[in-house]
Amino acid sequence: MLEDLYQEMILDHNQHPHHYGVLEAATHHAHGYNPLCGDEFDVYLRIEEGRIADIRFTGQGCAISKSSASIMTDELIGKTLDEASVLFEDFHELLTSETGTGAKLGKAQVFSGVREFPARVKCATLAWHTFKSALE
Repeated sequence: MLEDLYQEMILDHNQHPHHYGVLEAATHHAHGYNPLCGDEFDVYLRIEEGRIADIRFTGQGCAISKSSASIMTDELIGKTLDEASVLFEDFHELLTSETGTGAKLGKAQVFSGVREFPARVKCATLAWHTFKSALE
């Protein structure tokens, strides 16, 4: 039952992604590409006074990667850069460690089952790594 709810959320974000589109007033930008499957995303950020004032993404990919990008934008808007860094690490640990609980994550916890499919971990983390690259 809970698995069905998670799957429904992933499919909904894939079909109706949040914060999709170019952010014209972006202060940071990065392009991410997964050569294993061809998924690619651009992440745009507007940082104001150390806080993520806005974040958007464009690109194409599978349902896992696109919904992950959509949920990531929901999670990161309004966060300080330190808070966003903690969420990035929590998401990465959720997908790559048996002990990762994603306790600090909200909706992004729906991807916890992805760690059972190592080939899909890169799909779920592509937008998050692209976000981190935009800050560097």
